Amino acid sequence: MTCLSEHSRNRRAGKLIGQGKTLEETRKEVGMVIESIDNIEVAYELCKIHKIDMPIVEVVYKVIYENLEPQEAVKKLMTRNKKSE
Repeated sequence: MTCLSEHSRNRRAGKLIGQGKTLEETRKEVGMVIESIDNIEVAYELCKIHKIDMPIVEVVYKVIYENLEPQEAVKKLMTRNKKSE
């Protein structure tokens, strides 16, 4: 439910990053722990260690930590090769 709330730290962080704010700017503006940002880093590392293909985790990580443009992230997800998942 909290992801739907305008008071959610995670939602607020996502909106700020989607508006082009850097991770540092986002953390400063939110001013509290943003669990989703910490968790996506762990999920991304686990994907790499265990060689699991998780395209959403990968592009979200790249948007947050490697400055991939959100529009490019969506394009990567929507144009990737189809496969059984």
